[in-house]
Amino acid sequence: MRVLLVEDDENLRFGVAAALRAAGLAVDEVADLPQADEALFITAYDCAVFDRMLPSGDAADFVDGLRRAGQGVPVLFLTARDTVADRVEGFARGGDDYLVKPFAVPELVARVRSLCRRAATVRPPVHRVGDLEVDTARRQVRRAGVLLTLTSREFAVLEVLAARADQAVTRAELVESCWDEMAEPQSNVLEVLVSQLRRKLGAPALIHTVRGVGYRLAPGDAR
Repeated sequence: MRVLLVEDDENLRFGVAAALRAAGLAVDEVADLPQADEALFITAYDCAVFDRMLPSGDAADFVDGLRRAGQGVPVLFLTARDTVADRVEGFARGGDDYLVKPFAVPELVARVRSLCRRAATVRPPVHRVGDLEVDTARRQVRRAGVLLTLTSREFAVLEVLAARADQAVTRAELVESCWDEMAEPQSNVLEVLVSQLRRKLGAPALIHTVRGVGYRLAPGDAR
C-alpha cells in the first residue's frame, strides 16, 4: 500500500515516514501543496496524510478542491488545531480522519492502515489461493492452516500478488506498490524478497516467475 505524506517539518516528516515504512507501507514525502498536487497527479495512493497548516496554504482548502475534482483518496489531517469546530471543519472539507498534535506514532500508523483498507474495500479481506490464506485485515498468512511469520515487506508483496491471483504482476507494479520513491528499481531487492517468500511458503510452489514480466501467485505448476 502506498501513502503520500505532506509535512513541511522535516524532522516530523522523517519520523512519520520511517514509522510507516517500518510498518510495511510505501511512503512518498513532499513538503508543500504544489508538490502534493504533482504527486497525486502521477501516482494512485491508498491514503494521503496532510499537515493541516502548511506554508503553501491550508491543506483543507486543497483537499476540498480535490474532492470537487472527484479525487477520492482517503485523507488524514495532522494538526495542532484541536477544537471541535476545527475537527468538524476538517471533515466537512473532505478529510476522512483527524489526528491532533502531539500524537502517538503507533496510533497514526493504525489510522493510516485503516484508511488504506477503506480504499481497498472492493477487495476481499481474505484472499485464498489453493491452501494459502492471506488475511489483509489481520495481516496474517496461513498455509494449510499453519500461521506463517512474514516481514512487513514480504506481506506487502504477497498481498499484491494475492489480490491478483492467477494474473501476471509486473516487477514494476510490485515495486510501485510496495516500495516508495527512495527504492532503487534496478537493484535485486525484489528478487531476493520473492526468494525468501518462496522459502517461507514452502512446497508446492505458489509464486511462479513469468519470464520477462514478473510473478504470478497460483497453485500448482502455473508457468
